[in-house]
Amino acid sequence: MFNVMLAVTAAAASNPDLRKGLAEVGAGLAYGLAALGPGIGIGLIFSSAIAAIARQPEMSGPVRSLAFIGFALAEALALIGFVVFVLLKYTG
Repeated sequence: MFNVMLAVTAAAASNPDLRKGLAEVGAGLAYGLAALGPGIGIGLIFSSAIAAIARQPEMSGPVRSLAFIGFALAEALALIGFVVFVLLKYTG
């Protein structure tokens, strides 16, 4: 595995097209992985909120507000991942 990585690094150093292609693949993987975690987290947040409201309907207000705060924080991680994707794709 290390030999393959070393060969790709050596080839990318001498070939700008390969370097650009590898940067684009890396940027796509970075954004894909950055969106995966928040997507799972948002699903867990709202499934737990629905379960909590089903158990105690009188607490729907506080549970809903906490769910939306958690949603905003999880979505912020996805937006940070998108910014990293754009920076990797369009710089250097």
